[in-house]
Amino acid sequence: MSQGPEPEATRRTAGVTESSRANRGWWDRNADEYQVEHGAFLGDGNFVWGPEGLDESDAGLLGPAAELAGLSVLEIGAGAAQCSRWLAARGARPVALDLSHRQLQHARRIDEESADGGFPLVQADAGTLPFAAASFDLACSAYGALPFVADPERVQREVHRVLRPGGRWVFSVTHPIRWAFPDEPGPEGLTAVSSYFDRTPYVEQDDRGLAEYVEHHRTLGDRVREIAAAGFRLVDLVEPQWPEWNTQEWGGWSPLRGAVLPGTAIFVCVRD
Repeated sequence: MSQGPEPEATRRTAGVTESSRANRGWWDRNADEYQVEHGAFLGDGNFVWGPEGLDESDAGLLGPAAELAGLSVLEIGAGAAQCSRWLAARGARPVALDLSHRQLQHARRIDEESADGGFPLVQADAGTLPFAAASFDLACSAYGALPFVADPERVQREVHRVLRPGGRWVFSVTHPIRWAFPDEPGPEGLTAVSSYFDRTPYVEQDDRGLAEYVEHHRTLGDRVREIAAAGFRLVDLVEPQWPEWNTQEWGGWSPLRGAVLPGTAIFVCVRD
């Protein structure tokens, strides 16, 4: 099959509808390649917070594993639902939500191959969660939704709405400092080339100027304020160090950069 021209990478504004449409299409087109390239690292039933390889089994950011049994959990931006599968294995009752139909097809494929399914898969936008208020005890997201949405405040409010009082909300995103540096795993990725405070989205667009992929930047302060404005209390901010065992490169993440720059930020929040 012939491929079209390479998309143009630029920085420009991109609203809620354009971002959602572009990213749904991108993940539907690229889910197969993504799962082939990263599926082994993520595992079928592991809970990995980011390219550094920090595993929830070691981190315990959701709370003690022994206390997860029976909890209703919403995973946002679930992809192939690896994290939900990890939760289900510990007795939790997860719901895996993703914008991409193709990503959820991979979740169904893994379930059918392993016969370990049994939790719902829901295709929906994180900004309009199709659940009643106070439906879940816990919510989590490993690089899902928040880096790609134009209105993260809306997502935070929706998560707050569907959580019960006292519920924990833990999510990981690209560490905001990375936006000042080129997205390159080698030495060229160690020199800042743009302002950390420039919140203009990164957009890949076709020759008609239509967005095919969008990422949105927020500073650490922005993230803290959107968390607080939604009614959450931030109880921890985790910046995983790159471990010696991890020798892989994943896009702009690498052992070289990971030794000197944080690549992931994990926000641990509680709904009061």
